[in-house]
Amino acid sequence: MVGRVFSIEEFSTYDGPGIRMTIFMKGCPLRCMWCHNPEGQRFEKEMARSPNGCLGCGACMKKGEELTGKPCLVPESAGVCPRKLVRESGIDYTPEEMVERIKKNISILNMSGGGVTFSGGEPLSHWQFVLECMKLLRGKTNRALQTCGFAERDVFLKVLEECDFVLYDLKHMDSEIHKHYTGVDNSQILENYKLLARSGKDFITRIPLIPTVNDTEKNIRETAAFMSSLGVGKIELLPYNKMAGGKYLLMGRKYVTDFDGDIPPQPRIEIFNEYGIEVRVL
Repeated sequence: MVGRVFSIEEFSTYDGPGIRMTIFMKGCPLRCMWCHNPEGQRFEKEMARSPNGCLGCGACMKKGEELTGKPCLVPESAGVCPRKLVRESGIDYTPEEMVERIKKNISILNMSGGGVTFSGGEPLSHWQFVLECMKLLRGKTNRALQTCGFAERDVFLKVLEECDFVLYDLKHMDSEIHKHYTGVDNSQILENYKLLARSGKDFITRIPLIPTVNDTEKNIRETAAFMSSLGVGKIELLPYNKMAGGKYLLMGRKYVTDFDGDIPPQPRIEIFNEYGIEVRVL
């Protein structure tokens, strides 16, 4: 069994309580229009090129053209870049290898009240690997899952039973709008959220706040009412980052949206407060 990882953040302070080691799994079933981690979308390994310091010589793309017949990044591109800016995105680990790496930081993580967070991409798409890692870490550190909640009920419950903390995204309450902006409807996501709210597990709800998409008064009110009906009293809002599209250049892709990212998102804290929900804006 292996899990494919595109990044590991050694000391994060935004992915759960305390200082955390965040493992970003590669591959996600959603295609959120505002996604700022394009290297985490596809499940297969792929090449990435940093634009910082690039000479624009084109050697990396020419190498791809030599080998495939079209300008593109290939593994061999890494060897011809004069600035060493081309790398492969996606490293495979066994659960044992990953846990050994985590253990090197466990004392620091635990002293801060932190632990390890499995994020993505979507970690539930790698649920067997994530579950095995969590089992190996049981009793050794706090184990968190950062998820969009798009997974089969049984899969979600298996991982939920083993983890200690959950960060759960709610992107939009309207199923059709959710599908337009993420590629999937929200029915399974909302059902799994209900399971989470009733589980007794420690968790926090998060909304990536996208201008004109999900920061509308209607959606925020429906979100607050939904949470309140389940007895959920806290939420974290993550305002849209206008630099979200920057990483797409790394992957040789275009960042395409149909919303205006220059409009400041509206947290509408007063609506959440009406429903007795405490708001934290990150």
